[in-house]
Amino acid sequence: MDSCDRNSTSRITEKHIKQAIMFSASLNKLTLNQDEATEYTNLILEELQTGQGVIQMNVMRKGLSRDLQPTCWAIPLPIKCSQQILTATIVFFQAQWRRIFVVFLWLMACAALFTWKFMQYRQRLAFEVMGYCLSTAKGAAETLKLNMAIVLLPVCRNTVTWLRRSRVINSAIPFNDNINFHKLVAAGIVIGIILHGGIHLACDFPRIARAEKTFFGRTIASDFGYHQPSYLEIVASTEGITGIAMVVLMLIAFLLASSPWRRNPGTLPPLVRQFAGFNSFWYSHHVFIAVYVLLIVHSMFLFLAKDVAEKTTWMYVAIPVVIYVGERFYRMVRSMVFDVKILNATTYPGKVLALKVTKPPGFQYRSGMYVFVQCPEVSKFEWHPFSLTSAPDDDHLSIHIRSLGDWSYQMYNVFQQALLSSNSSLPKILFDGPYGAASQDHSKYEIILLIGLGIGATPFISVLKDIANGLDKGHGSLNYHSDRLKKAYFYWVTREQGSFEWFRDIMKEVSVLDSKQGVIEMYNYLTSVYQEGDKRSMLISVIQALHFARHGIDIISKTPVRTHFSRPNWPRVLHGLARRHIGERIGVFYCGPDDLGRQLEKLCHKVNMRTFTRFVFHKEHF
Repeated sequence: MDSCDRNSTSRITEKHIKQAIMFSASLNKLTLNQDEATEYTNLILEELQTGQGVIQMNVMRKGLSRDLQPTCWAIPLPIKCSQQILTATIVFFQAQWRRIFVVFLWLMACAALFTWKFMQYRQRLAFEVMGYCLSTAKGAAETLKLNMAIVLLPVCRNTVTWLRRSRVINSAIPFNDNINFHKLVAAGIVIGIILHGGIHLACDFPRIARAEKTFFGRTIASDFGYHQPSYLEIVASTEGITGIAMVVLMLIAFLLASSPWRRNPGTLPPLVRQFAGFNSFWYSHHVFIAVYVLLIVHSMFLFLAKDVAEKTTWMYVAIPVVIYVGERFYRMVRSMVFDVKILNATTYPGKVLALKVTKPPGFQYRSGMYVFVQCPEVSKFEWHPFSLTSAPDDDHLSIHIRSLGDWSYQMYNVFQQALLSSNSSLPKILFDGPYGAASQDHSKYEIILLIGLGIGATPFISVLKDIANGLDKGHGSLNYHSDRLKKAYFYWVTREQGSFEWFRDIMKEVSVLDSKQGVIEMYNYLTSVYQEGDKRSMLISVIQALHFARHGIDIISKTPVRTHFSRPNWPRVLHGLARRHIGERIGVFYCGPDDLGRQLEKLCHKVNMRTFTRFVFHKEHF
């Protein structure tokens, strides 16, 4: 309290304490009104009088949650270097075997098709003119057929959600990585285009145009109508034009789908910045409709394949295209059938819009799933994914939308204007879903660790409500077997105090429902406040501890969940859990920026090597 005694009069007044509280709150970017400052000032004065001028440390400790208590680090297993390498290999394979399995199958399929077509053209007369350039280009073309078919399957979300329901299939295929696999196949398409198109343009076409006439006549003249074309004639043919057109369209789509163009347009030069963003990605991806049409036309006018049996492109893409088109049609019909009415719309700090809507008949989902949302008043074509924050057995659906892009900003502004204008009705919205996500796999584990950064907490709010509802009923709820769950840890990290308003009522409800069983442990972290022990946040820590010890309510979040300052010490958190649950299997679910996701996944792998506890990492991908 020395900072309050500015004049060194050895007398601390109520005014001094109140000024110090307001200054400390401002320094830590906390919102505090005059009434709250007066309440906390009286709290300190009462404690000073009770403690004869000294704030008792045992009161502070009482207000601290378990996460601030000293946590013992797990003792690493004493193993030799060779054993460590073997252990690391086993742990890595246990964590990644499904990904390895799928990628291995894909690579083997590509290699088999490439080799088959390579050897096939190695035996033809055209090989004498173009050599290994022809075999390589045709081998790459065969992999392109496969990849142009496969690339559609990971984004057939209804099919993926349906397949996830099978335990056998879900245990072998990592559906949580469907978007990553989509990107991987897209990378395979890029490699195939470079090999196929590049070799044709740089090697095959020049050799055809420069071949001796007699040699051309006795080898491949019949394939060209006994006319030796020039380089430009080949490029200007139906095969050449359609091939170049596909490359240009795919180049545009791939470029606008890359991370800098889609997620960080601000890092791009001003001249191209206006062409970047999610909208550009969304609309440019629809050029693939033209790409698939050009692909079929391209495959029907091949120079060296006159036999219809060799024109197999349509065989590769037919079923995936039918599934994808069928899904789009099904989504369109379902979104019209699922007529949702807005029950409540609320705006929160941080430009967050919370929508509570009616639950359509027959709409069943598991906690952790997400839906696509469309607002015709904002855009008649754009659909955006948002995690459901309601529990499966709630009689309504709810989502929280944070303004992070053009569409979400417009959505927030449209609803804000409607809420401010008492005469206007709320805009109409459409729901499509539900769709499977990584968070729904929480039911596979007896112990779960949920980590959400900012708005990334949304899928876990649904999970927590589902667990709490199941515990309150005394048995598992509709989609969660609470009798199997032993412990659920929830870490929510945010940088703005106003963020806690988003889920304040839900966290209070979960705390009440779980008060007897103690299955759920929740930890809030506010990064705008200086870490515990720092003089700049010490007064806030003292008030927080006193208020929590007396009332059981945190002064930062206004909930029964204690708010910690700065960021969690993730190695300490994971090692503490490993110590607490020796030999157990813990599901780690994360939703937030990729950088921390990669760090957490590496940390899980590291802790798995050092302890008997196994952490299985899951990350949300949209």
